[in-house]
Amino acid sequence: MTKERVFIDPYDDLGYAKVDLHREKRKGFPEVVFSQGKTPKQVCGIASSILKVNRKVLLTKVSPKLAKVLKAKFKKGKYYKDGHIYFIGKAPKQQGMITILTGGTADIPVAEEAAITAEIMGSRVKRIYDVGVAGLHRILSFRKDIKQARVLIVVAGMDGVLASVTGGLFAKPIIAVPTSIGYGLNLQGITPLLTMLNSCAPGIAVVNIDNGFGAGYIAAIINKL
Repeated sequence: MTKERVFIDPYDDLGYAKVDLHREKRKGFPEVVFSQGKTPKQVCGIASSILKVNRKVLLTKVSPKLAKVLKAKFKKGKYYKDGHIYFIGKAPKQQGMITILTGGTADIPVAEEAAITAEIMGSRVKRIYDVGVAGLHRILSFRKDIKQARVLIVVAGMDGVLASVTGGLFAKPIIAVPTSIGYGLNLQGITPLLTMLNSCAPGIAVVNIDNGFGAGYIAAIINKL
């Protein structure tokens, strides 16, 4: 397919969705389907459209109920329950290293969305969970592992301070992910979001609340450079 063709016929119009069929040619990875808010029929239709010209498709925010529908339609696909991801296709060989840290156990679902996304995009991932600042000695005990990573993803709710602490300790690019985990004034993720945005530690970029997918995608791109 010529480069000109990408601009002549860039999408498949399904009525309820205009599916970007050539995103892999432009970006290196096909359009990703955000499943939340869509009907099972719409999700299957979009995935089928992408698979017409791409050999893989990644779907995020997939509930167990939707996963059963997808499995019946796309039998070779795999459901990653912990990260609420469904993937159809073959992932490339994993390379490099991304390390994912979480403040607590409750942050793991968001971290898993990031981890699985990065793995599907061809990155090796090391998970170091529940190393929040309430017990700083925990993250320090993993410093050798953390130093081996090309990029870090730090997932934290509550006060979100783990990203700043990590940024002050390690010379790695850091993608911070605030989560909606926490009591009252966590404000469903607003508090850790503001903490991360206001960090005085350099080298930290912040994605939106609970956006594990976005963090995993960016980290995979950095890891491949």
